[in-house]
Amino acid sequence: MTARPRWYHVLPLLALVALAFSYGRDLGAAAVTVCALLLAGAVLAAVQHAEIVAHKVGEPFGSLVLAVAVTVIEVSLILTLMIAGPEKSATLARDTVFAAVMITLGGIIGISLFVATRGARIPRFNAEGSGGALATVATLTTLTLIFPSVTTSAPGPVFTPGQLTFAAVSALLLYAAFVSTQTVRHRDFFLPVAKDGSPIDGDDHADPPTTKTAWISLGLLLISLVAVVGLAKVESPAIESGVRAAGLPHSFVGVVIALLVLLPETIAAANAARRGRLQTSMNLALGSAMASIGLTIPTLAIAVHFIDAPLVLGLGPTQITLAVLTFIVATLTIVPGRATRLQAMMHLAIFASFVFLAMSP
Repeated sequence: MTARPRWYHVLPLLALVALAFSYGRDLGAAAVTVCALLLAGAVLAAVQHAEIVAHKVGEPFGSLVLAVAVTVIEVSLILTLMIAGPEKSATLARDTVFAAVMITLGGIIGISLFVATRGARIPRFNAEGSGGALATVATLTTLTLIFPSVTTSAPGPVFTPGQLTFAAVSALLLYAAFVSTQTVRHRDFFLPVAKDGSPIDGDDHADPPTTKTAWISLGLLLISLVAVVGLAKVESPAIESGVRAAGLPHSFVGVVIALLVLLPETIAAANAARRGRLQTSMNLALGSAMASIGLTIPTLAIAVHFIDAPLVLGLGPTQITLAVLTFIVATLTIVPGRATRLQAMMHLAIFASFVFLAMSP
């Protein structure tokens, strides 16, 4: 007997249909509202399908699937906007990637720790795996976003073509090395851990889905993510109008869109933390930040040769200060392999500072 379709099977398809009818058109208030509701539904559906796929393939592959899928579609969105308005979007890649780093390391980790430490609990995670992931994110951020602000071969916070090539190749190799470490050489470093610190391989709560169910969920996950990014683009004029009406800088639009795109990973990480699998939350957060840099920068380094668009990657002093503070606090959180509510509040405070300073630079 064939199982009846559920809400998370139907909503991605409805969101995709709405995207097809609304993309590139001027929408009225009613259409904008409908698209916003379907965007929220696509986010929730993406989380559901990501968890089904993750249950089938196990950790850390499940976290990797969601992180890479979101990042690939995010790169497509950046390229679309750069082609549409090259001069206006010169800093779009920088703002989007930096927002992804701050949202994942500040917001997603902070929310996950807050959920995991409920009831005076002190959750555990694998410091070896999470520490290696954090070190990779810090290295990638420095190579691609901080170095352009301190190099002197080209005026302004930009790379020369040779420097951009070096940064792109380095980012791609580092990301590939991490994926190999996470999935092959030291997979046990990225598995959820028990109270005694031993890795947990598998899910004790339910039998894994069938292969057919997992493939269907993978396809609907990709459809959901396309709908999320596409509808975020559709909603961007309304977001821009709201940002202008509130007197906020135009760069804040990128933060809002990044928040929308990363909603599936945020909800998935919070759900994992609620189930006592904080390592899965760490995999999602750090893997998303890493994929956002390790895949985006190499892709854009190739793309700028064909679309002839300026690419400003260097961060400003305020952003560099926030990045340094974030990595120091994240290191002190991860090194012990366990966390308290205090660590959660510090990460959330840094995330709130990022959002506030994006609103009021």
